[in-house]
Amino acid sequence: MRISSGSLFDTNVSMLNQQQASLLHTNQQVASGRRMLTPADDPAASANALQVTQADGTNSQYTINRNAVKASTGMAEAVLQNVTTVIQDVKTMAVQAGNGTFSPSDRKSIADEMQGRLEQLTALANSTDGTGNYLFSGFQGRTIPFVNTPLGVQYMADDGQRMVQVSSSRQMASSDSGAEVFMRIKSGNGTFVTEASQTNIGAAAIGQGSVTNSNRLTGSTYQLTFVTPSRYTITEKTAKGETLPPVPVPPEPAYLYTSGEAIELPGMQISLSGNPEAGDEFTISPSRNESLFKVMGDLIQALRTTSPEGSGATGGLLTSAISKAMSGLDRGLDKVLTARASLGARMNELDSLQATGEDLALQYKQTLSTLQDLDYNKAVSDLNRQTTSLTAAQKSFKQVADLSMFNYM
Repeated sequence: MRISSGSLFDTNVSMLNQQQASLLHTNQQVASGRRMLTPADDPAASANALQVTQADGTNSQYTINRNAVKASTGMAEAVLQNVTTVIQDVKTMAVQAGNGTFSPSDRKSIADEMQGRLEQLTALANSTDGTGNYLFSGFQGRTIPFVNTPLGVQYMADDGQRMVQVSSSRQMASSDSGAEVFMRIKSGNGTFVTEASQTNIGAAAIGQGSVTNSNRLTGSTYQLTFVTPSRYTITEKTAKGETLPPVPVPPEPAYLYTSGEAIELPGMQISLSGNPEAGDEFTISPSRNESLFKVMGDLIQALRTTSPEGSGATGGLLTSAISKAMSGLDRGLDKVLTARASLGARMNELDSLQATGEDLALQYKQTLSTLQDLDYNKAVSDLNRQTTSLTAAQKSFKQVADLSMFNYM
């Protein structure tokens, strides 16, 4: 078979081009450290690498989300820690205000200091997460949650929680409802609340009472009225507004009063201490929600309206107000501590998820390395082999190209 010079040149040029292309591809692999430069190099591995890369990117976004939630949760916990300190300070001042040797001006000074704590509490409740979102405004991150109005501090946000996806199967709240932490504090002892009428002139004070049998609670409101300093009547008003005869009915027109003696009501027990006057009234009603701001505000008001020595406000009214405030502050503190416990559990879970996310990231990188990274030993060996082969082909082509009949003529 005769082979033309043109065919010989074309075949050698094609082979040299193929070897140069292979050499260039191997050289690019060595320079980039990647086995797959294009999907055509290994279609199956390229598809798997794309899936792993997407999963790794999603995991990285979860890490960013977790860091954001952890930052806001940590700030909320720090704020509630300061709130705890404020409540404890107010409780200490309330105990001081109950000192019988204090004058009205002394109590007014304490009230002024409490007012500063109340303003501090409002500022803490309106704290932001550093990006402009309020920590305790529910869904409405840009709405200031607590506003001071003529009716007192009001909650302007909602009960929602802004949720953030922190893993493939877990969402976590990055905010809390301020209503739940600051506004829904059960008054009194949590079941019922005792109050002294502001028109009382005697020095009797009523305690917070206790539940003796929850099954016997009626939900009614009871009014205890002194007809004389030593006798009182009890009137029951049901939740429907019906007024019932005294229960139980006393053997005499009115109950005999003894300071400090327990007074039994259906499912409840209360006690009064001190010397009442005829016409003094005390109310026992089911607990209702009130705000921590109102608890402190009522106490401040009671301290500022303390009358001179010898009046009811200095005795019974003030004692009852302080007792009621202390109970409200205790329940408010319980709310805050419960919220802090929830935040702490949330942060612990975030730490656990973060550790899991870091392990996943490491696994994804190892998988990608297996799919994409270059075996340098093999690649360098291939590079040397291809270089040698190309050099030999080039020398061989030169010798063939130099062949000519004219050299023998």
